[in-house]
Amino acid sequence: MADNMQHIEARKKLNFGARFVITLFIVTTFLFLIWLLFYVELPQASRDLINIMVGAYVAVLAKSTDYWFKEKDDPEHKETEKHLENGDGEGNGQGGY
Repeated sequence: MADNMQHIEARKKLNFGARFVITLFIVTTFLFLIWLLFYVELPQASRDLINIMVGAYVAVLAKSTDYWFKEKDDPEHKETEKHLENGDGEGNGQGGY
C-alpha cells in the first residue's frame, strides 16, 4: 500500500523534472532566436524566417507559462487523494495532504 504511494511520488518527481527540462529548452530556444534576430547579421530571407519562428515561439512560450502559473486540476494529485481517502496510503483513510 505505502509502496504504491512511493511509486506515485516517484512518478510525480520524474514528471516535474521532465516538464522543467522541456520548459528550459523552450525558453533557451526562444532567447537564441531573439539573439539571432537582433545581434547577428543575417540575409533578409533568413531574417524573415527567424521572425516567423519567433512569432510561433511566442505561442509556445505562452502555453509553457500557462502550465507553470495557471491553476489546474492535476490528475496525479487526484490519484494521491484517492489513495489517501481509500486508506491505501499513510493517511489511514483520513484523506487530504
